Amino acid sequence: MALISLTLRHAKRYWPFVVAVLVLQLLSTIAALWLPSLNAQIIDQGIAKGDTGFIWRTGGFMLIVSLGQLLTAVAAVYFGARTSMGMGRDLRREVYRKVDSLSTLEATKFGAGTLITRGTNDVQQVQMLVLMALNFMVSAPIMAIGGVIMALREDAGMSWLVWVSVAVLAVIVSFLVWLLLPLFRTMQDRVDAINGVLREQIMGIRVVRAFVRENFEADRYETANRNITDVSVRVGNIFVLMFPVIMMVLHFATAAVLWFGGHRVEAGVVQIGSLTAFLQYLLQILMAVMMGVFMTMMIPRAVVCAERIRELLDTKSTLSFPDRETEATPQAGRIEFSGVTFGFPGAEQPVIRDATFVAEPGKTTAIIGSTGAGKTVLLNLMLRLYDAQEGSITIDGAPVAALTRAQLADTVSLVPQRPYLFSGTIASNLRFGKTDASEAELWDALRVAQGEDFVREKELGLEEPVSQGGTSVSGGQRQRLSIARALVAKPRVYLFDDSFSALDVATDARLRAALPSATEGATTIIVAQRVSTITEADQILVVEAGEIVGRGTHDELLLSNEVYQEIVRSQLEEAEAA
Repeated sequence: MALISLTLRHAKRYWPFVVAVLVLQLLSTIAALWLPSLNAQIIDQGIAKGDTGFIWRTGGFMLIVSLGQLLTAVAAVYFGARTSMGMGRDLRREVYRKVDSLSTLEATKFGAGTLITRGTNDVQQVQMLVLMALNFMVSAPIMAIGGVIMALREDAGMSWLVWVSVAVLAVIVSFLVWLLLPLFRTMQDRVDAINGVLREQIMGIRVVRAFVRENFEADRYETANRNITDVSVRVGNIFVLMFPVIMMVLHFATAAVLWFGGHRVEAGVVQIGSLTAFLQYLLQILMAVMMGVFMTMMIPRAVVCAERIRELLDTKSTLSFPDRETEATPQAGRIEFSGVTFGFPGAEQPVIRDATFVAEPGKTTAIIGSTGAGKTVLLNLMLRLYDAQEGSITIDGAPVAALTRAQLADTVSLVPQRPYLFSGTIASNLRFGKTDASEAELWDALRVAQGEDFVREKELGLEEPVSQGGTSVSGGQRQRLSIARALVAKPRVYLFDDSFSALDVATDARLRAALPSATEGATTIIVAQRVSTITEADQILVVEAGEIVGRGTHDELLLSNEVYQEIVRSQLEEAEAA
């Protein structure tokens, strides 16, 4: 079972705490079971006989036992909490690292909403079960078994009451668990759904408002909210039913003990103290069963959550990075594609077919083509967000699959099509690729990226706060900060994925004029939509339907490539293009 395997694997490093919980719970339970017997002695030998000294001696001893039970119970809860919280931390770390290792394909397959839920809510449910198990599931069996033994020791003639009461509770619990298991599975799926809807709406709030779709999105959220509410209410109804039924069993058992025990006291078969102790032991047994009931009610949901976590952890990533750095560490940044073909799973046609080209250090290679031609996929293959299905991709002769994550990150820096900034400051975002970059380096990168002016206008300059996603700055400013972030890293290969689209023509021109000196000696690859951005490129690759249908300089392609000519005509007048 996924729940057992997860908890056992992560409990190994906490075995001293687990042993401490077991010992302390045992001591606490023994003390709790001892108290009714001592109370019976006070009644039968002290009060009944008027022996005040015996009452004081036994009462004092009961006080010591009670204090010992309190201390051991508190210590057991402390070590149990340390164990469960530590296991939760380790499991969250493992889930995070697994998500981080997934390729874009697997991450997209799961979806952001469910990945967030599995790393937070699902882990929390398993963590809470471990906490309750260490606090209750250890003491409950000891209490139940010990209570039965002590009850029989006081009055074996009424043992049938114990078995009947426990059997009734066991039947009730089994039935409730049978009802709850499918409901908890549905509940976690609907938690995924509402997280996905809410995340989508928050990320796309500007689009929602721009198209005045607030009411539509509110209805979507209301539907998801109603779905999870309906399941939660059904689960709550079962819990509401559970506790009155259990209390009814407890009260009936108490009444039965007093009724039948009273007759046995009257007949002289049992003493009043023993009857009192038997009643206390029966209540302890049923309370232990009740604790087990409470724990059992948590198990179905934790089982579902553990299965979802296990499904994620067992997912094999299509990407695997070597543990050790290859000796062929890229030094210049020469990228070579040789017969590369790639297609998404289930797609009828590959996105990239037989791509072959070389991007030389110190030169600029531009990639242009219609929307959906596969330009961005080429860059993703260089970054190993995907692995090529056929052919090879090398950097300075070393296959990209042979490079560690660190080597690849040191070699290649990306400015994505949709620039993303992290919550923090402008400086923390610029240092994302080089944590020890000086302020002078940051300002130099901003100067090249044409972002120095607006950053200096900020009240706090480089320490100006940035909201998650960079929503506190405009699209053009976000794009320039993203370009500056890549420049700060000083890689051997720069990948610009349509990174100038949000810039006005004048800013674009100034940026392109400043880039060559900043990227001197490095390999620069630019994906562009505007021809004006790439006219000075040393090599232009024309991509159409996943194939490279032309290569050369701007002037060469104007003379020889029809696809490029069509792109140019759609943007520029023939005379201007020439």
